[in-house]
Amino acid sequence: MAAATGPASLAGVVLAGGASLRAGRDKAVKPIAGSGTQVENVVSVIGQRCQPVFVVAAPGQALPKLSAEVVRDDVRGLGPLLATARGLHAAATAGAERAFLSVVDVPFLTPDLIDVLLARAIEVDADVVLPWDGTNRYLVGVYRTALAAKIDELIAAGERNMPALVDHVDTQRVVISEPHPSSNGKAPTGLRRLLAAGR
Repeated sequence: MAAATGPASLAGVVLAGGASLRAGRDKAVKPIAGSGTQVENVVSVIGQRCQPVFVVAAPGQALPKLSAEVVRDDVRGLGPLLATARGLHAAATAGAERAFLSVVDVPFLTPDLIDVLLARAIEVDADVVLPWDGTNRYLVGVYRTALAAKIDELIAAGERNMPALVDHVDTQRVVISEPHPSSNGKAPTGLRRLLAAGR
């Protein structure tokens, strides 16, 4: 596995503005036993490999005190593509060539996952590197920060969904073996299993 670059070359972007219609509450501030809230947990994990870390939040969204810079969407509810652009612009301005992007509800996120995806991004010089378990995981992966300009063009053309970007740039996927369902019924968030495959 290629060595990961130092913290200064990889920023972190946490998308915290998504609402949970199923839970009826803000996902970011959902408590995790022993880890504070979901957003605090993800920021803590990402901060072990990424500096600086940016949290993209909705306008007026209340967040706990974080070891990260909070940037705000201008309008609530326009989807993850716009929030991704906001985070990648912030990371690019900070001088990072790549950013590790994640939503807040990835309970098994580990620094090792970041290492593996970044190593693959460096190895093949891809625009995007995502984990793959049979389902597209657009909102956990390593993104080239220069893609922010491409996203701006897509948004101006009326696009709002991540496939509009990911399916039209150099995207690589690292296979996760033996996926298991997560406790919330979604396809696996147990991304720690990534280390068993894809090297």
